[in-house]
Amino acid sequence: MNFSSHAPAKGALPFAAGSVARSVEEAILSRRSLRAFRPDAVPRQTVERILALASRAPSGTNIQPWIVTVVAGAVRERLIKAMHAEFMQHGEGGWKREFEYYPTQWRDPYLARRRKLGWDLYGLLGIGKGEREKTQRQHARNFLFFDAPVGLIVTLDRDLPVGAWLDTGMFLQNVMLAARACGLDTCPQAAIGSAHSVLRRELQIPQEQVVVCGMSLGHARADAIENTLVTVREPVAGFARFLGY
Repeated sequence: MNFSSHAPAKGALPFAAGSVARSVEEAILSRRSLRAFRPDAVPRQTVERILALASRAPSGTNIQPWIVTVVAGAVRERLIKAMHAEFMQHGEGGWKREFEYYPTQWRDPYLARRRKLGWDLYGLLGIGKGEREKTQRQHARNFLFFDAPVGLIVTLDRDLPVGAWLDTGMFLQNVMLAARACGLDTCPQAAIGSAHSVLRRELQIPQEQVVVCGMSLGHARADAIENTLVTVREPVAGFARFLGY
């Protein structure tokens, strides 16, 4: 198959947010990290179906290491109120993840890609360089699950090695693609891991588990300017080597 014919034009969306993906290719191309959701409820059976599909992800010797806590309704409301209040009180510098997610020393090309995303997103939102209060308010929306009605908290047993993290990454990708097949959208959120102390207090997550990330799940807001963001990806020639062809 000639995939180049299906690639979206620069700045264009391949498929409408909220549409139902009818093929694996369509699910992959239409998956985006959205940052504004409608409050419409998502039935528990839909979430269970998504998680059941995602659980078909491969894992080393089938250990299936991922653990998911799903929050909705009153539990979600209590949690986001606690996370948001604590973040606004202490700020990003007041929280620390239980592990290093980002490089401790940034360098190109990774730094350039990170900056490009920041400029594009904050540009859409009208947030200029150095506007720290506006930046903090936008970052704080992570802890509201961007208004999505369902939040997923993903944890792992703390004593598991790096292979379990790789397995969990494949599971998370399956969650996001399965959501697209149900006409839903997602935002995987490393930021949620920073709130691990609040999550333990509010959701009784044991110390024996490390908080990997969170994920917003729901219906995309079509009128939100931030949801028009389309990230730039490297062409295959930029990251792959072909030997023997």
